[in-house]
Amino acid sequence: MSIWNDILGLFPILNLSSIILIAIVLKTILKKSELAIFYISIFGLIVSLMSGVLLFEERRSAFSDMILVGGYANYFIILIALIGILFLLQTYQFIKSFTNYSEYLILSLSAILGMMVMSASIDLVTIFIGLELMSISFYILAGFNRTDVRSNESSLKYFLLGAFATGFFLYGIALVYGATGSTNLLMISQIQSEAVKVPIYIIGFVLLLIGFGFKVAAVPFHMWVPDVYEGAPTLSTSIMATGGKIAAFSSFMLAFSIPLSMHLKSLTIVVAILAASSMIVGNIFGLAQKSLKRMLAYSSIAHAGYMLVGMASGTQTGREGIAFYLMSYALTNLGAFGVIIFLENKKENLTYENIAGLGKTQPFAASMLAIFMISLIGIPPFAGFIGKYYLFLSAIEQNMTWLAIIGVVTSVVSLYYYLRVVVYIYFKESEIDFTIEKSKTTFTSLLVSAALILFFGIVPSLILRYTHILM
Repeated sequence: MSIWNDILGLFPILNLSSIILIAIVLKTILKKSELAIFYISIFGLIVSLMSGVLLFEERRSAFSDMILVGGYANYFIILIALIGILFLLQTYQFIKSFTNYSEYLILSLSAILGMMVMSASIDLVTIFIGLELMSISFYILAGFNRTDVRSNESSLKYFLLGAFATGFFLYGIALVYGATGSTNLLMISQIQSEAVKVPIYIIGFVLLLIGFGFKVAAVPFHMWVPDVYEGAPTLSTSIMATGGKIAAFSSFMLAFSIPLSMHLKSLTIVVAILAASSMIVGNIFGLAQKSLKRMLAYSSIAHAGYMLVGMASGTQTGREGIAFYLMSYALTNLGAFGVIIFLENKKENLTYENIAGLGKTQPFAASMLAIFMISLIGIPPFAGFIGKYYLFLSAIEQNMTWLAIIGVVTSVVSLYYYLRVVVYIYFKESEIDFTIEKSKTTFTSLLVSAALILFFGIVPSLILRYTHILM
């Protein structure tokens, strides 16, 4: 009976795995499988989302404590499924122009499956399996435009640097196992106070920190981000910057929450330095960017820094802040990249000059982009404000006021390049006459993203009541 309970608890992940297999079969037996695979992908993600909601109150582990069921795991599974649905809606307008659209959907679903596995894993080995499934899919998606040199370059850079990060991560797992005799985070947490006295354990955790630091794009492991985000197809960048960040932080938080909660001074200082460096570097370099995708890449680095503030605090408030902020950040960034997808020419990246006068020529796209930029700044009434408030509050609670001050100051710096977008779209003359092919699915994705960040910014308690009981 226990095995059936485990399978039931893992239903959101198993369901998506089945959908991927069905999609592969449909691709082989149907000449024109694109539409069928699109609809079955949307259906599969909706089922995973709904089953994640229904199983939220389970709160247990499964498969010999390898996987978490309910609570923490399901919060992120639900969020990843929602992001996946909105992402697929953005892809629909390319169903005719993408010669390999079916393969693109299958790879995207594989990446989303890897994210879900990472979010639900309570063992370093299963985290690694999910990480590699997501990463390998991302390497291919980044280079999906095979005739574009920049896409090939971004894929190669991501693959090479990702391989190095994987090496650090695996070696870290080996050293942690050597020191504790286990890769299970539940078992490791029980002997944490003794394990931190063993040098090999500390070295292993430092290597894990490097691996996670690469995946969340924290300084100094961030150098791949601008080139990969800019060179990859914007659709690929969209899912990498949102779902990939959720999965990486959910595992990162789970692996490091207990050591940081013990307020080990050396580890806290290291994470705090990563947070401060990411906020400073991301926002200062963001000022100099002309390409919107590169600007959002450096913005991604800065936002990783904000979330690391919550990690460094090692408090319940910090973890709540990260969980809420991941929801806000993912919806906002997915929307921002969605507008860029909506506007951009296939052969060029949008610059600030390209979107001048957008408010007159494309008022819907302009209003959506303005909303997403304001939410990224962290201005009420959007959800970005609540997330930053909790993250900075967690630092102050742990007498790390200096870190909160850096966060506030760098947020002020970010005003320049976020509001610069708003200035260009509403107060500059148009250089390009955008002719946009109307897409109801893209409209829907953008409207849902904007509505949710506004709604949860006004009524954050609907999310915070669940983040409060996650860990």
